[in-house]
Amino acid sequence: MTENRRTTRPPLAGTPSLLRAINDRAALELLLANGPLSRTRIGSLTGLSKPTASQLLARLEAAGLVVPVGTTAGGPGPNAQLYQVNPAAGYVAGLDVTSTHVRVAVADITGATLAEHRVATAGWPVTGTAAGIAEAVAHTVRLAGLPADALHETVIGIGGALDPTTGELRYASHLPGWQSPDLVADLEAALGVPVSIENDVNLAAVAEQALGAAADCEDFVLLWAEEGIGAAIVIGGRLHRGFTGGAGEVGYMPVPGAPVVDDLRKDGSGGFQDLAGEPAVLALAAEHGLTAASAEQAVARAAASPAGEGFLRALAERLAVGLAVIVAVVDPELLVLSGSTPTAGGERLRAMVAEELARISLPRPEVRSSAVPGSPVLHGALQRALATARDALFSTH
Repeated sequence: MTENRRTTRPPLAGTPSLLRAINDRAALELLLANGPLSRTRIGSLTGLSKPTASQLLARLEAAGLVVPVGTTAGGPGPNAQLYQVNPAAGYVAGLDVTSTHVRVAVADITGATLAEHRVATAGWPVTGTAAGIAEAVAHTVRLAGLPADALHETVIGIGGALDPTTGELRYASHLPGWQSPDLVADLEAALGVPVSIENDVNLAAVAEQALGAAADCEDFVLLWAEEGIGAAIVIGGRLHRGFTGGAGEVGYMPVPGAPVVDDLRKDGSGGFQDLAGEPAVLALAAEHGLTAASAEQAVARAAASPAGEGFLRALAERLAVGLAVIVAVVDPELLVLSGSTPTAGGERLRAMVAEELARISLPRPEVRSSAVPGSPVLHGALQRALATARDALFSTH
């Protein structure tokens, strides 16, 4: 006769090694957020005893993840040793790739930018994509004074989206030569480091969430307006990319006031693009007696002059039409206006967009301007690369 036995379940408590890993990661995150801390301060912030905090710091120092950086001063009792995350524990690169140029930045694991470089891409042959990117990154690494093999992660921001099924870059007809299904593999072979490709507007949203206007928000939409129109959608603190990676390609969206485009394969076509992309903004400016070489220049001139009221109001109406469609579907807490066109309009254009949106839309999210200086795409690429590199470095020591 066979005896029935109850299955014994493993205990739910974590193993000592798992608990050590959790504590180590918590301490590293505290050091990144707060700068140099003493053993006592780390213990109080994590709830660890002094002996456990001492063992933790010894472990992290032996792994090369933290370094001593002086002592406290001015308090009662003996000075305490301070520790910080070791900047040399790892390095990352971020890139902002357009049809005319590439911006590259290199940062250490603490997030400090060490070097930036910009190179024109107009002369690159189609077959030179990976080689050109590799040379631009290598040059920036040299500017930072780092060895050639210093990088742990590279993230490239680009005006398109990788199809998760085929690996091909979609929505990027402006970048000939980037549509190969072997694009990521070719770039990794040329750079000798893991490479991720992300939509540029999505990376701008990453930067706003980490450093800018959306730092206190987990549900927001970022509208990007430059030569083209795009959007990034963040829900519950996470980017929504869509089934084919095309969520946010709102330039193709049919909107009132623009003809319905029958052939979306045509370069630069699409309802919202034809209403508020750079060519449309320049034509609108001309209707109001403004001549300029770019939409950014036209908007900046209008924003600086009382005579620009009519043009700015008309542009705000156009932007609000597209935003009304987006918020009717997503209902975000916040809208962030980014890209050179709305940034050039400053507070004056932002307020007009908010007014026009409130007039035609039932959902009325707060509207903020981008608060990320420089290139939001480049900042977002570095933030994404840092997150990946930290996950790898902080979890494997």
